[in-house]
Amino acid sequence: INMYCNVCGEKLTLMFKQDEGLVTYCKSCSEYRFPLFATAVSMVVTNRSKDKILLAKHAGSDDYILFAGYIKKGETAEKSVAREFKEETRLDTVKFKYMGSRYHEPKNVLMLTFLLMAENGEAVPDPNELTEVKWFAPNEALEAIKKDSTAEAFLKNALNEIKKL
Repeated sequence: INMYCNVCGEKLTLMFKQDEGLVTYCKSCSEYRFPLFATAVSMVVTNRSKDKILLAKHAGSDDYILFAGYIKKGETAEKSVAREFKEETRLDTVKFKYMGSRYHEPKNVLMLTFLLMAENGEAVPDPNELTEVKWFAPNEALEAIKKDSTAEAFLKNALNEIKKL
């Protein structure tokens, strides 16, 4: 993969940097250029009694996945969690807890996952993004989630956490 400087557009080369190893370098700018990637939040959503998991189907997909969204410039991950969930379901967030992160290669995005407790009420899917939202028992959610996905890994981790609570 050819990589280019995000400032001047020059083709980058690999150069050794002390304490960093091989890093892409722009000869034109005389600067090291670390990789750029988007950052997004992903949410494993449970109800107040922690006995249901809310999953979604995005437009153009038959797979159930977690709620997710990109963090906007200037926004914290924490603010993004509540905003994205409200936009996608019209439900409020009671509380949430950071669970971990994972780089998602297909979309060049760092996913920060949160365990989120939703306020009781009916989830209304955002028609611009989602075709369906559905509550599942935890074991059903594991069956329904897209297999071998980042979402499945996050869900398994969150379900282990819920059992501890």
